[in-house]
Amino acid sequence: MEYRIEHDSMGEVRVPAGKYWGAQTQRSVENFPIGVGLETMPREITQAFGILKKAAAMANHALKPEKMTAEKYAAICAACDEVISGSLNSHFPLVVWQTGSGTQSNMNANEVIANRGSEIAGRKLLHPNDDVNMSQSSNDTFPTAMHIAAVLILEDRVIPAIDILISAFLRLEKENAGIVKSGRTHLQDATPISFSQEISGWRTSLERDKQLILASLPPLKELALGGTAVGTGLNAPAGFDTAVAEAVSRLTGRQFVTAPNKFHALTSKDELVFAHGALKALAADLMKIANDIRWLSSGPRLGLGEIFIPENEPGSSIMPGKVNPTQCEAVTMVAVQVMGNDTAIGIAASQGNFQLNVFMPVLIYNFLQSARLLADCMGTFHRHCVAGIRPNREKMQQNLHNSLMLVTALNPHIGYENAARVAKKAYRENTSLKEACVALGYLTAERFDDVFHPEQMV
Repeated sequence: MEYRIEHDSMGEVRVPAGKYWGAQTQRSVENFPIGVGLETMPREITQAFGILKKAAAMANHALKPEKMTAEKYAAICAACDEVISGSLNSHFPLVVWQTGSGTQSNMNANEVIANRGSEIAGRKLLHPNDDVNMSQSSNDTFPTAMHIAAVLILEDRVIPAIDILISAFLRLEKENAGIVKSGRTHLQDATPISFSQEISGWRTSLERDKQLILASLPPLKELALGGTAVGTGLNAPAGFDTAVAEAVSRLTGRQFVTAPNKFHALTSKDELVFAHGALKALAADLMKIANDIRWLSSGPRLGLGEIFIPENEPGSSIMPGKVNPTQCEAVTMVAVQVMGNDTAIGIAASQGNFQLNVFMPVLIYNFLQSARLLADCMGTFHRHCVAGIRPNREKMQQNLHNSLMLVTALNPHIGYENAARVAKKAYRENTSLKEACVALGYLTAERFDDVFHPEQMV
């Protein structure tokens, strides 16, 4: 491999000749060979850096044109556009396990943009610190990248995936109107419910999760940029924080604002904790929904068997013909991962000491993984499971009329304790509720038929 010599404030470093990164990025590559190839800084963060560096150049060009000249501005913007597009991803090699402030990832962006921008300009035009990092610090750029990335993934991927599942459940509610089945509590028989009512519970859970995520977005749209090193805004011109937030808004089409208190913005990560709490709530509901579906589809002969789900692949290497609820299992595993990520995020956010949190890379790595996994699994869950759910009407009817908890309908007529005796006698002797009730002398057969209508109990 061919190398070129780059230098920073600590001296000279050999850098692969074909890469745009510089000395500080190379030092990080050499000093943190942890999880290489597996836990690279998320590409959503790389893209967010492209956005914020372009926005910073826009603000600096307006506020400090004598330093951010038109030529430098054009070169930085052109390089940032390539970063945003992802075409320069191979020039961002750093792993999550680096400095807790994300300084090396900020410098990675500065060096790549400076070298690529200079290449576009046709001469050594840009310095990574003086030009690309103008009016900024790693301490305010990395928190800003975190918020930009979080907002974009929630709005562009997670919420649309929720909407698709909600629409699917709405369709299933309409298609299955009028079907009455047995309800269940504590995994035991309960009073009747309509299948549409059961589905509506799933749908409403997702609608509420969407509301919670939407509620978390306004705080995430407050940006730390402009606080520089410790929140005072040292070396940033007056108005830079407002101008850069407006530029980020123009570039993303979202309404970002400057954080009103930069000391809070640099050290506290409560906005991300709150937003991930909404993702955890979504994960918890998806766990419940997926479990309900695989319980209801269990069998095919020895389980509940009240619904049919798509058969996607063979389920066993030894049992021929076995098909398993694999989509449900994938969803529940994602839910477990998200819940684990929430613990990591909460602990990382608690480690803000004095003027800076230094657990930011691991925090955003887990946040973005949760959002990505949830969006992906909701898509596959919809396509390969939910969209193909069908009721087993015969089994639902059979289970409904075999349920002892239908005895609840008799409470107003024979009282709770007598109704309990009817249920226990029917269960003990394996007879119908009607037979037990008549045998105990609580109602005549005719009166039982008059008051006992399971389909009307919903």
